[in-house]
Amino acid sequence: MLNRYPLWKNLLLIFVLLIGALYASPNLYPEDYAVQLSGNRDIHQVDQPLMDTVISALKREGLAYKEVELANNSGLIRFADGETQLRAKKVISTAVGDNYVVALNLAATTPEWLEALGAGPMKLGLDLRGGVHFLLEVDMATAVAQRLDVYVSEIKLKLREGKLRYRSVDHRDDGSLEVKFADAEIRDSALALMRKDYTEFLYETDDNENGNYLVITLTEQTTRAIEDYAIKQNLTTLRNRVNELGVAEPLVQRQGRNRIVVQLPGVQDAAAAKRIIGKTANLEFRLEAKSDVSRALTETYEFRNEPGRTAVLERDIIITGSSVSNAQSTFDENGQPQVSITLDSKGGQLMGRTTRNAVKRRMAVIFVEHKARTLIETVDGEQVERRIPYIEKKIISLATIQSVLGSSFRITGLDGGGESSELALLLRAGALAAPVYFVEERTVGPSLGAENIKQGITSVQIGFALVLLFMLVVYRVFGLLANIALCVNLVLLVAVMSLLSATLTLPGIAGIVLTVGMAVDANVLIFARIKEELKNGLPPQSAINAGFDRAFTTILDSNITTLLAAVILFAMGTGPVKGFAITLSVGILTSMFTAILVTRALVNLTYGGRQLKSLSI
Repeated sequence: MLNRYPLWKNLLLIFVLLIGALYASPNLYPEDYAVQLSGNRDIHQVDQPLMDTVISALKREGLAYKEVELANNSGLIRFADGETQLRAKKVISTAVGDNYVVALNLAATTPEWLEALGAGPMKLGLDLRGGVHFLLEVDMATAVAQRLDVYVSEIKLKLREGKLRYRSVDHRDDGSLEVKFADAEIRDSALALMRKDYTEFLYETDDNENGNYLVITLTEQTTRAIEDYAIKQNLTTLRNRVNELGVAEPLVQRQGRNRIVVQLPGVQDAAAAKRIIGKTANLEFRLEAKSDVSRALTETYEFRNEPGRTAVLERDIIITGSSVSNAQSTFDENGQPQVSITLDSKGGQLMGRTTRNAVKRRMAVIFVEHKARTLIETVDGEQVERRIPYIEKKIISLATIQSVLGSSFRITGLDGGGESSELALLLRAGALAAPVYFVEERTVGPSLGAENIKQGITSVQIGFALVLLFMLVVYRVFGLLANIALCVNLVLLVAVMSLLSATLTLPGIAGIVLTVGMAVDANVLIFARIKEELKNGLPPQSAINAGFDRAFTTILDSNITTLLAAVILFAMGTGPVKGFAITLSVGILTSMFTAILVTRALVNLTYGGRQLKSLSI
């Protein structure tokens, strides 16, 4: 019988529509403004006593909160509005100190039963609402100083290989290096050797009663190159870290000479994002000092997880975390967490060269963190936050070298699986070439302004209403059925976008408007074909069947070409352009499904199997 779907096909369509409604429904629950609290390290636990301290601080300041949650070493305090959230963040930061990460967040309000089914809302881009904005400042002075530290080790090695005895290699206050020699003859030989291999330096000699010195200064061009490298490397590293976090459509870009903007739309764990983004998390590998080595050539460090325990290490750095090409969190034979490290070719050579003559000696792995203390000062009667940067270096492992090490080895002695996973992530994403400090952190509202957002939403509503009206006036009952299918199309579009964890931006709304037009365009082709078949004398049931069948090829061709254009936009575009391409691509697929299958199912239910003399079309 013409125009009748079998029962299984109708049930399948009903199942798809119910699933679509289910996974679109989380978008009906708006997110809460929240402040998230987590420990800087595993030893700083977020527990109930700490949360009680936070709650007391909020009450003293008269800041009302909606709900307090504590789970998995993380606390979450929900607020009614963004202004209260911002004020509460400052109060909480002061109350808990620098050992905890306090970050702004947008907390989902989706019911637990929906979350259990894997349903969640679409993430809104920063041009709509939701997400976190970080402004980071790169410490250029430290970038240059770190490069000079590497040069110190290289210069010492170069002089030893050239059998040129030196007394010391030290930093000067003006940012240059000075190498002290016993006599001028050796100094001049060293100068000739250095000029040959290191063209990035300016050289001067300085002879006085204290000794014969070779003063080495980086050229201005080299200094600028180091600073540019630091910014570029930090951009790459931060993008890698953000990608590891799984944030959709992030923005990481340079701003000015030494600042970087990071925007994370729809981020769910802002505290973890801030911790991962902000950590320099570099490593230094050094040999334990021999007992007969001069104290001037050694440094004493404390163990990170054993306060009070110290070890004396050589000042020379074998390699740093910048030589790490891969890192994976694993477990040893005793079930203890460890990080398996692979070095690049240069790092492997340096490690092999050093450990070849250091078997049975102990080598330390130093964890280097660039931190900042927060001080609250009163200026002109107002409280102002001031951040004082400092470097913390502590030993995480001190193990005996059993054999010559190459490009692969393991780091043990870590404090829990969480720390090993985080360290592996940071090293795998790449070391920051210079420390970064948070200059600004805020939740981001509509970047285009509330009025523009309102106009964008209004445009969707007006466009949708006009399309519905047009279909009703021109195609009557068939138009009503097409309108129902169009509503189903929007529900399915939202459901698929939610399942894909896609980020909806203002250009994405434009994609939805375009999808509305394209969805009815397919119905217009079908209905025009049905009218044509009726004019050619076909009976109503045959005209309906012929209209859907013969219009299918045209619909498929037009939609495939548009889909190809959307795929190219996604592949070649960035940011908002990709958001538009994703929305358009999903909209094309859902509109084809609803125009061809859902509309026909509705037409079949209305007209199928009946004796018809005419059609309301």
